Amino acid sequence: MTLHRLIRTAAPAIAGAVVVCAAVALPAAAHASNIYPPTGSCQVSSATVAPGGTVDFLCRAGTFSADEAVTVTVRGDGGADARIGMVRFAISTASATVTSTPAGALAEVAITLPSTASGTYNIAAVSASSAGGTAAVSIEAADGSLPVTGLDSATTLGLWIGGGALVLTGAALAVAATLRRSAR
Repeated sequence: MTLHRLIRTAAPAIAGAVVVCAAVALPAAAHASNIYPPTGSCQVSSATVAPGGTVDFLCRAGTFSADEAVTVTVRGDGGADARIGMVRFAISTASATVTSTPAGALAEVAITLPSTASGTYNIAAVSASSAGGTAAVSIEAADGSLPVTGLDSATTLGLWIGGGALVLTGAALAVAATLRRSAR
C-alpha cells in the first residue's frame, strides 16, 4: 500500500474522529461552570431610599451552601462610606463577610448608604461555591424631583468646542483638497 493511498483511506476516518470528539466535548464545555446566579435570588427591602437611609439586603434559601462565608459588596458613588451591618469602610467599594443560614439563605443584612449618596448602588453577594445574586438601590432626590443621571451643559462645553473644531478642520481639508484637484 502506498503512502498516498494510505492517507486517502485514513483521511475520512480521522475527520470522523474529530467530529465525534467535538460532538462529545462541546456539551461538556457548555456545562463547565455551574455557579451562575439564580434569577431573583437576592433582593432589597426597598428599591429606592433617601440619602443616608438603610436598606435590608437578603438572599433566599438555596442561594448558598449551608453556613458558608458570603461576601456582600456595595458599589456606587461614595460607596466607601456605606456601612454593612455596623461596620464603616474607608475604601471605594465596601464589602463584608457574613455567614449563610443552614438553609443556604442570607439573612437580612442592614446596609446604610452614605448621607451624600446619589445615583444607583449595586449590592452583590458571592461565595466560593455560588455566584450568589445582586440587587440595586436607587437614591431618591432630596427635593422629590428626579435624580441627576447625566452631565450638565457646563461639563460638556469642552466636548462641544473640541468636536466643533474637528468638524471645521475636516471641512477645511475637504475644501482644500477640492480646490487642489480643480486647479490641475
